[in-house]
Amino acid sequence: MAHPITAPMLGEPYLLTPGPLTTSWDVKQAMLKDWGSWDNDFRAMTRDMRTRLLSLIGVGSEAYDCVPLQGSGSFLVEAMLGSFVPQDGKVLVLANGAYGQRAAQTIDYLGRDHIVLDKGDYMPPRGGEVANILAADPAISHVLAIHCETSSGILNPIKEIAAATHAAGRKLLIDSMSAFGAIPLEASDLCYTAFVSSANKCIEGVPGFGFVIAKTAELAAAKGNSHSLCLDVHAQWSVMNKTGQWRFTPPTHVVAAFMTALVAHTAEGGVAGRGARYAKNRDVVVAGMRSLGFETLLDDRWLSPIIVTFFCPKDPAFVFETFYELMKAKGFIIYPGKLTVVASFRVGCIGQMDEHVMTLVVAAAKQTLNEMGVISAAPPAAALDERKKLTEIDDKEIA
Repeated sequence: MAHPITAPMLGEPYLLTPGPLTTSWDVKQAMLKDWGSWDNDFRAMTRDMRTRLLSLIGVGSEAYDCVPLQGSGSFLVEAMLGSFVPQDGKVLVLANGAYGQRAAQTIDYLGRDHIVLDKGDYMPPRGGEVANILAADPAISHVLAIHCETSSGILNPIKEIAAATHAAGRKLLIDSMSAFGAIPLEASDLCYTAFVSSANKCIEGVPGFGFVIAKTAELAAAKGNSHSLCLDVHAQWSVMNKTGQWRFTPPTHVVAAFMTALVAHTAEGGVAGRGARYAKNRDVVVAGMRSLGFETLLDDRWLSPIIVTFFCPKDPAFVFETFYELMKAKGFIIYPGKLTVVASFRVGCIGQMDEHVMTLVVAAAKQTLNEMGVISAAPPAAALDERKKLTEIDDKEIA
């Protein structure tokens, strides 16, 4: 069904980011009521939320359970790693951007053994590579994959990664912060041990908590693994199932807003409907920005419907900080680049935005370039050469 997009509040710009993002009026209004964290009404809300989230992973969800936990996305990644990887475990971290690297740093803090497959900023880890590494190192117990690496906007091939991990008899952990709710993560297709996501991403809630969806058997087996009192997923799961309560003070207003967002998600057509709108947003903004001379960091095959990274123009008149401020003045907050090898910026495709908003984004970018005196939005030739070279390497790997 058609999804009614509501304009931001008066004077409030659109957040073209991978979350926090622009939310609906209904989500904002849901935070105007106070809730008792121990009250039966809030317990019922928590129970309903867990059930609704499990329904999004489809057939096979009966073998899984959902555990909400306070904190940002990075809190949830740490909770997942600390709870499901035992002290004597070893993790293969699949990294192609900042969030894979952050996961590796987290594992360092946890004192778990690990190795990193670092694919740089442009390319995804492939199933064949994972299979080869697992075959060569029987000590690896877990594989950690980033579903959508938002530092570049790349959508990683999670199905082939899952297949390789399962075939090798290892356990798959997924950081699906910015993908769950818009990209399928069916339990019947992907034999994962657990994944994590956050309230303020594709479900279109606000920041304050995230959730772990994990096999019930793995949750039970995680007892005693965690390094942390607050980030112990098994303890949160156990208490929540016994009492219906969160162990520590929950973000009640945020949970209420998230429930409103979940209802809207269902009304839009669930994962398929939400993903289709975001994909249309991406297609419109990519075509429009390319018409202005901008180029995407990634080859089309790896563009996610979550966020798109564009090279900064080589034109000396282009200064990102000026571009950012002028775009903000027109009602659009874009995202700085987060790459190590090339100047870039990002445009998010998620949140309360549709293709008509994205058309306005392109028009604002065109006007901003004119105001800055930028003649050409084309990137440096070396950046395009690097993208072409790495794409050819990937073609050979696929072949």
